[in-house]
Amino acid sequence: MSLEQEPADEEADPLDAFRQFFALERDVLVLSVAMFAFSLGFQMTSRYMAEYMAALGASVFVVGLFGTVGNVISAVYPYPGGAISDRLGSRYALTAFGLCSTLGFAVWLAAPAVADVSVGPTSLAVVAIFVGLVLAQAWKSFGLGATFAIVKQAVSPSHLAAGFASTETFRRTAFLVGPLFAAALFYPFGSSDGEIRTAFRLILFVAVLFGVLGTIVQHVLYEADEDGIGTEFEGLAQLLADLRAMPDELRPLLVGDTLVRFANGMVYVFFVIVVTRFLEVGLALSVPLVGTVDLSPQSYFGVLLGLEMLVALLTMVPVAKAAERIGLKPVVALGFGVYAVFPILLINAPRNAAVLAVLFAFSGLRFAGLPAHKALIVGPAEQGAGGRVTGAYYLLRNVIVIPSAAIGGLLWGGFSNPLTGARVVAGDPTLAFGLASAIGLLGTGYFLLFGEEFEAYR
Repeated sequence: MSLEQEPADEEADPLDAFRQFFALERDVLVLSVAMFAFSLGFQMTSRYMAEYMAALGASVFVVGLFGTVGNVISAVYPYPGGAISDRLGSRYALTAFGLCSTLGFAVWLAAPAVADVSVGPTSLAVVAIFVGLVLAQAWKSFGLGATFAIVKQAVSPSHLAAGFASTETFRRTAFLVGPLFAAALFYPFGSSDGEIRTAFRLILFVAVLFGVLGTIVQHVLYEADEDGIGTEFEGLAQLLADLRAMPDELRPLLVGDTLVRFANGMVYVFFVIVVTRFLEVGLALSVPLVGTVDLSPQSYFGVLLGLEMLVALLTMVPVAKAAERIGLKPVVALGFGVYAVFPILLINAPRNAAVLAVLFAFSGLRFAGLPAHKALIVGPAEQGAGGRVTGAYYLLRNVIVIPSAAIGGLLWGGFSNPLTGARVVAGDPTLAFGLASAIGLLGTGYFLLFGEEFEAYR
């Protein structure tokens, strides 16, 4: 792949990703189509998986365990992904990852066919959901560090946040479209478990189609002849060296970020359950020339996710530009703060569609700080080491976050002493979400006290 890079002393144009795409530059077009296709598939499916699993008979703890397994995959995939890319070459690695993700969507699609087969206390369908997860996240393992490194090389240090806003704007357009697409597909169906399974299988069918499209585009059009990223991978020794060499400025950020992400991981997978089964909030609208449009809680959740991402898209670029005047640290702290308080606000929200709309719009502000957050991660890295620093940072953070979703599930559903059978925790959604917010606020406070500003933004 040939990525044309602007000189380091030029400003990053937040709309450049769209201009390159519509100019049909081959290298940008290929990756943009693939990124959009797989991001759309992920966003149509991942935010609804808890609802799908509940409809298949999974317990709250199993749903939390699903989130934890996802955390494990996010932590361990990137480095093996790099090794596979080295062995196969970028083109064939991308094709293999795309095929695996598409197959994962297909396994999720087929899961209800084995719902009547018992496996211990659960069903084979729930087991299939976990198998599909291992496959579906494969494509996401490629290029995390490479993306950071490319942006670091392409823009000047003082414009890193704007550079990341450019790439995030394009990628998160799929995050906006995906949930709205899912809401439309849910609309004709009701809220019974059977109807939820049927609607979600239709969504998964669309995800499979987009996965096939993205894989074909990658394999046929992708060229990696001039791609020098990820050509060397020295295994565990390289990883340990990267962890030891992590810039000192990143340590306070890593501590605060890990606490905030652990808190979010405790409850993130349950957001859909809160809206659809705990609060049971839908929306009835009177539309001219159409009549009354009655959205089920499942459809309305998709609208809420779309609203959340719309706010994110509208605010990322202005906030990234504002960071050039006020610094990265205040913007990152804003994102952390939104992450922290959203769980406690959501679980205590009244059963009112308008209130939920305001809350999810507020939640979109957490993405406003994402470009600044990425800039603060890769900024202190030496030139040419941005990818390795990023990989080490995310690996360490994600390993610590691994058990968060399972812990959230235990606090929500409760658990007993396995030896005596005595109830240890009765189980309370408010307890799970309240503790998550407390941990998130602790991480935000730590970063505010000890986090360091990137020198180029001072």
